[in-house]
Amino acid sequence: MSGEAAGRYVRPSLTRFAWLSIGAAAATILLKLLAWWLTGSVGLLSDALESFVNLAAALVTLSMLIIAARPPTDEHAYGYSKAEYLASAFEGLLIIAAAAAIAYAAVQRFIDPRPIERAGLGLAVSVLASLINFAVARILLRQGRAHRSIALEADAHHLMTDVWTSAGVIVAVAAVAFTGWWRLDPAIALVVAANIVWTGSTLFYRSVRGLMDQAIPAGQREAIVALLESYRDAGVRYHALRTRRAAGRSFVSVHILVPGEWTVSRAHDLAEEIEGRIRALVPGCYVESHLEPVGDPSSYADIHLDR
Repeated sequence: MSGEAAGRYVRPSLTRFAWLSIGAAAATILLKLLAWWLTGSVGLLSDALESFVNLAAALVTLSMLIIAARPPTDEHAYGYSKAEYLASAFEGLLIIAAAAAIAYAAVQRFIDPRPIERAGLGLAVSVLASLINFAVARILLRQGRAHRSIALEADAHHLMTDVWTSAGVIVAVAAVAFTGWWRLDPAIALVVAANIVWTGSTLFYRSVRGLMDQAIPAGQREAIVALLESYRDAGVRYHALRTRRAAGRSFVSVHILVPGEWTVSRAHDLAEEIEGRIRALVPGCYVESHLEPVGDPSSYADIHLDR
C-alpha cells in the first residue's frame, strides 16, 4: 500500500539558485583574476583558480537539479532525485583537482619567489569578490536546507569555504606585502590547497553515503517509532521499519500488524491514517505499508530484507 498523496509531492524548482551561483562564479573569476594581475600574487592566483572550480561545479549542479526534478517514469519509478548526489561528488573531485593545480603553482613560486605589486588595489578587488560569494553562499545554504537539496548545500559549503580561504589569502598577502617575506605567498597557497582537499574529500564522502541508501535523520526515525508505538493500546504492532533518503525525497516502508478479527476496511483506514501522519512528520516522504494479522506466525517470516 502506498501513500498516493506522497506520490504527488512536487519540490519547487531550484534551478534559479544554480543560475545565481553561476553568475556569482563568473563575477568572482573576473574580479580575482584582476586581483592576481594587479599583484602577481600566487596566493591570489590560487584563489582565482578555485573560482573556476566554483563555475564548473555550479554548471554541474544546474544540470543535476534539472534531472532530479524530472517526474518518475516506468524505468525510474522512484524518480531521479539521486542525481543531486552525482553533482556533489563531481564537485568534490573538481575541488581536489583544483588543489593539485594550486599546489603546483605554489611550488614553482616557492622556488622562484617574486615581490607582490599594487597589493592594496588587488586586495580591495579580492574583498569585493569574497563579499559576493558570501552573500550567494548564505542564500544557497538557506534554500538547500529548506528544500533538502544536497546539491545546493554542497555548492553553498563550497562557496563558504572559498570565502574563508579568500579571507586567509587576503590577510596573508597583506602580511607579505608589509614584511617582504616573498616565500610566504606560495606557502599560503599550499595551505589553501590543503584546505581545498579537505573540503572536496568531505563533499565526495557525503555523496557516496547518500548513494548507499542512508537512513533518514535519527530524529525523524525516532518520531516515526513513537508514532507507531502510540497504537499499541489498540492492539496494533509493527515491524520491518526501513527508511532511506535520496536528496530531497525520503522513503519509509513498514509492516503494520492488526488484530485478525478486524475487517479489511478498518485495517486499511488505519494504514492510511498512519501513512498520513508519517508524511506529516517527514515532508516529501513516500510511505509504503504492508498489512498483516498480528496473531498469524507467517506474519513474522518476512521481517528481514532477504526473506
